[in-house]
Amino acid sequence: MKSIRTFKTAIRALRRNKMRAILTMLGIIIGVSAVIAMMEIGGGSSAAIQKTIASMGANTLLVMPGQAASGGVSFGAGTSLTMTPQDSDAIAKDCPAVTGSAPIVRARTQIVYGNRNWVPMNIYGTTPDFLVVREWTNLTDGDPFTEREVRNASKVCLLGQTLVKQLFDGQSPIGKEIRLQNVGFKVIGVLAPKGANMMGMDQDDIVLAPWTTIKYRVTGSSAGSVNQSAQASGTSTAVNSLSQFYPNTQLNLYPTPSAAQQADTPLPVRFSNVDQILVAAQPGQNAEAIQQISELLRERHHLRAGESDDFTIRDMTEITKALSSTTALMTSLLLIVAMISLVVGGVGIMNIMLVSVTERTREIGLRMAVGAQPNDILRQFLVEAVVLCLIGGIIGIVVGRGGSVLVRVLLHWPTQISIGAIIAAVVVSASVGIIFGFYPAWKGSKLDPIEALRYE
Repeated sequence: MKSIRTFKTAIRALRRNKMRAILTMLGIIIGVSAVIAMMEIGGGSSAAIQKTIASMGANTLLVMPGQAASGGVSFGAGTSLTMTPQDSDAIAKDCPAVTGSAPIVRARTQIVYGNRNWVPMNIYGTTPDFLVVREWTNLTDGDPFTEREVRNASKVCLLGQTLVKQLFDGQSPIGKEIRLQNVGFKVIGVLAPKGANMMGMDQDDIVLAPWTTIKYRVTGSSAGSVNQSAQASGTSTAVNSLSQFYPNTQLNLYPTPSAAQQADTPLPVRFSNVDQILVAAQPGQNAEAIQQISELLRERHHLRAGESDDFTIRDMTEITKALSSTTALMTSLLLIVAMISLVVGGVGIMNIMLVSVTERTREIGLRMAVGAQPNDILRQFLVEAVVLCLIGGIIGIVVGRGGSVLVRVLLHWPTQISIGAIIAAVVVSASVGIIFGFYPAWKGSKLDPIEALRYE
């Protein structure tokens, strides 16, 4: 009951000077609203930066074949042909720290459309999961290819923006046919623009097609670092077919199919290898994903303890950490600026409460004369300071949320609601009231009743 009476007395005292109470709360309102708005804008910016980092490939891992050796002679990185599409499926299924995985068969050859030609930086044979791993699911035009088209080795492809400009002069390529190694591919989609990656390489200079099509119809083997179109002899008339897996024999028991027939009906190889596997790790779990992938691939490739890995995993951890630390630093700076506003508001409350104690000296003396204890005076002024701060904090939360919404609507900046910041704002408001209101309340409780009654 004493606490309720103290609270009512504090409210009546604040209502007697409404304008002064409002001006006192103004510092807390500005400080809390600044904290809420800056934390939400900073959180939205951080999320947008993290999304940009992920779209540039910082959260992706590249699993590549290791080196092969014979007679003590190493053939170099990428020569161990042990990576399979089934490895990619197992990684996506059995590694908890992985969100997606896609096999890649690379090619390097010329693309022809009409009287135009271009050698793209990347020709990737892959699966539809590649678009999910690279966060490239939103196409500018058309549709992505499907798993059914991968199984059927369909001659369809997706083009990047650079190829659309170079081959089609900016016109829509949907439904048109381009040629790779004299194999016609129907364009069914156009990828959204991504720009350059962290290494400055053009990500839009790319062709995506089913990996079975690139493997069996275009390359017929693992891609090298050379232009495969330069190795083809008579490319104007030759039709690419499957590689010869068995030595020729003198006796032909069956009719030999022509090159065109072999290109139209490719025969899948049971244990076909891929050049790379692109893996998307959970945010901040690159190290866990690398460990899980290593254990899984060693088990699948039957590697004994102490035996070297026949694969290599590359990631972008250092770049990710640098960008993440920059984002965290920006958010911390915004928070420090907002906290300075709260401190200024707290100083304003202390100033006003000291004035209030001075003005109400006779009231304090009268209350002590009729039996009020110093603790009662201390509690009353503390409650007044805390109520001022809490009301200011609530108003500041509303103003901060409104400012965040206006920034998102008018300036189109990304924002993200922060429940933690709202809770922290209420706690900080009460703390500011207690910390900055304690000295004036303590000073009022230590007044001598006789001297207080004589005060003019």
